[in-house]
Parts: sequence; C-alpha cells; structure tokens
Amino acid sequence: MDDGRELYRRYLGGDESAFDAIMDAYFFGLVFFVERYVRDARAAEEIAMEAVSDLFVHPRRYDFRTSLKTYLYMLGKNGAFRYLKKKRRRQDADLPDPDAIAGDGSDPAATVLSNERSRVLSEALEKLPANLSVAIHLIYFDGMSYEEAARVMGKNKKQIDNLLYRAKKALRELLGEEGKELI
Repeated sequence: MDDGRELYRRYLGGDESAFDAIMDAYFFGLVFFVERYVRDARAAEEIAMEAVSDLFVHPRRYDFRTSLKTYLYMLGKNGAFRYLKKKRRRQDADLPDPDAIAGDGSDPAATVLSNERSRVLSEALEKLPANLSVAIHLIYFDGMSYEEAARVMGKNKKQIDNLLYRAKKALRELLGEEGKELI
C-alpha cells in the first residue's frame, strides 16, 4: 500500500500528475478531519489547503519518516489549533467572527455522509468530546493505524486504545438500542 511517500517523491522529481493524485487521495479526508476540531466547513477547507500548500511550498520539511497522510494530518491538526486559538482571542475581544458573518454555503462532509446511517453516527460523534471524536475519525474513517493516530494526536498507542474504548462506550449511550449496529 502506498502511504503517499512515493507520490511525493514523484512530485519532487517533476511529475505534476503526482500533485493531483495527492490531492485526490488526501484532501477531502483532511478537510473532514480538521472539521472535527473547528466545526466549520469553510475554515476546515482553508486549513486543509494551508496544510497541503505548506507541503508544496516547503518541500524539505517532510522527511519521509512518517506516512504523507500522517504528516498532512499533523499539519491539519496544528492549523486547527491555531485557528481555534485565534477564534478564542477574537471572541475574548468581543469582535464579530468574519466567518460567521459571511455564512457557510457548503459542507463537504455532507456529501460524504449521504445516507441516514452516516448522518446519525455523525451527529452522535459531534456530541462527543473532541479527543474521542478525533480518535474515532482517524482510526475508523481514515483507516490510520494506532501508531499513526497516536502521532497525529500527540499520544501513545495505549492512550489511543483508551480513547477508542471510551468513545465507543459514549456512542452506545448516545445511540441507544437502535444505534448498536452502527458501532
């Protein structure tokens, strides 16, 4: 399985089609991941674009020790934290949020979560604390290993395991009997 390293090497070697392949493989998953933190689709898309742009503007920062996906998700998480910190400062200063004034016209996650089952699960995930929701997202939606998710979240494997256990337990409580087959 290609973890993105080879695509990035091809891009660095001059293959422009590798850029499109990287975008196709990782961009929308990254947007969905970032949205779990910021809860704003437009901001999530901008943060994801910044993460991908950083990869191409500063090609030597990525050192090929982790998968490209893990690296992009770490950039996305850091961007989300910067966004939330800036948003908190604006709210503390009682300034209006320009994103809220402009409105949000699209939701890329809505296209991914098209059926009723996914919608119900997504609503339940939004009710979870951020660290539980992010752990579920990384492991089950993005297919990351526990090691990759641990790197992205700045935790160890055992902590990821504990987060997943607590998240599943909380989801069972939120979804009740009807939701048992969702988890």
